[in-house]
Amino acid sequence: MKKKETIFDFENTYNKLPESFYSPIAPTEVKMPEYLIINEDLCQALNLDLEAIKSKEGLEILSGNQVEEGSMPLAQAYAGHQFGHFTMLGDGRAILLGEIYDKNQLKVDLQLKASGPTPYSRRGDGRGTLRAMLREYIISEAMVGLKIPTTRSLAVVKTGQPVYRERPEKGGLLVRIASSHLRVGTFEYALNFTSKEDLKVLADYALERHYPAYKDSKNPYLGLLKAVIRRQASLIAKWQSVGFIHGVMNTDNMAISGETIDYGPCAFMDAYHLKTVFSSIDHQGRYAYGNQPYIGGWNLSRFAETLIPLIDEDYDKAKQMAQEEIENLHLLFQASYFKYMTKKIGIFNHTKEDESLILKLLQIMEDTGADYTNTFRALSLDDESDPLFSSPKFKAWKIFWHERLNKQGQSDQAVKDLMQASNPAVIPRNHKVEQALDAVDQGDNRLMNKLLGYLKNPFDYQVDYGDYENPMPPSQMPYRTYCGT
Repeated sequence: MKKKETIFDFENTYNKLPESFYSPIAPTEVKMPEYLIINEDLCQALNLDLEAIKSKEGLEILSGNQVEEGSMPLAQAYAGHQFGHFTMLGDGRAILLGEIYDKNQLKVDLQLKASGPTPYSRRGDGRGTLRAMLREYIISEAMVGLKIPTTRSLAVVKTGQPVYRERPEKGGLLVRIASSHLRVGTFEYALNFTSKEDLKVLADYALERHYPAYKDSKNPYLGLLKAVIRRQASLIAKWQSVGFIHGVMNTDNMAISGETIDYGPCAFMDAYHLKTVFSSIDHQGRYAYGNQPYIGGWNLSRFAETLIPLIDEDYDKAKQMAQEEIENLHLLFQASYFKYMTKKIGIFNHTKEDESLILKLLQIMEDTGADYTNTFRALSLDDESDPLFSSPKFKAWKIFWHERLNKQGQSDQAVKDLMQASNPAVIPRNHKVEQALDAVDQGDNRLMNKLLGYLKNPFDYQVDYGDYENPMPPSQMPYRTYCGT
């Protein structure tokens, strides 16, 4: 008999790990599934048949109502430090359907988020609000436009049934694509709740999946640590360069692939300030904008601790080797950060002296409450109407800046092109995201589609973005974000 053709040609390599790393479980059915949005660009990148995705069978699979042949759904076990406190966690409302290949033959996970309770739900209902799922879709696609590594959203599905939080809300489900869902917390789980042998199996799986070049190196597990540190240093530097605040940088929200994952209480900063916090639950500012590099280092220290048993049989020697790699994080972050930041002011090859030029500009911005994105946008356009430009401190800074630009021997046009390629003209302003979500709540998708259209090419300076360039009005402050669970 001829094998039935499937929409997704699943592999299930995670199921080959020791059983302690997951719980087999199927998604919980929903009453009246309906697509809110399908990511057609991502469908193409994944080499998926869009019409098959849109079909009744496609919707049944991506709503969790049907398990496709070849899928072996599971919820992943992991632990993590949440606001510094260690706890057992796991996929409390997400189910991995399996792995597929994109058009470049790179393996990715296909996961349903808010697909019902699992053994790790901790008394939760395993569901999510439509607003929270759509918010992740919007922000993750914004990150794609900003050229920042990220998980992505293939679709948002309306479940047709309410979820109950402070009040009844419309239920939604997200179809998430990731290089993998291996987290720092996955390794913390392995260290604390499994054996050394299982920890090694997990590390070998991570190497095979993400860093195969280190598999046969002299010390592959030290290589794994080095590689993850390098990617995270670059990722956090990119966040900082566009004013992005993750919101909840717990260790279970740090993917070892170096992708941004878990868009809960995240947001983009308007006025530049290192202490900017949006998360409603971050009362102490642990995950404030300016703290992200340090928290990244703290999280990676926890990751390093999990690998010590594998790096060397001599604990003290392994600890010292791991510590040396962690100490490199600051240098790696600084190098990445200033590489991105100096490009934002038109410097092609930055030197140590250029770092003070950036820091002085940021201090002027903080002192004056200048909008982060619009300041760099105005510099890119040489727009003297920006209020910051009339500041005496800025005028003095501008003299030094022009002297530095003149030294590098690049044409004015080349400098302008570099700046416009490094500074987004538009970001997902928090109030515009909320407006789009409010409109969708009322059955109107036009603002959502308009916003997504702008965010697709955020470096396009030829577009008139209208009031999408403007920061949040004072009447709508302070802005708070929520985890959406």
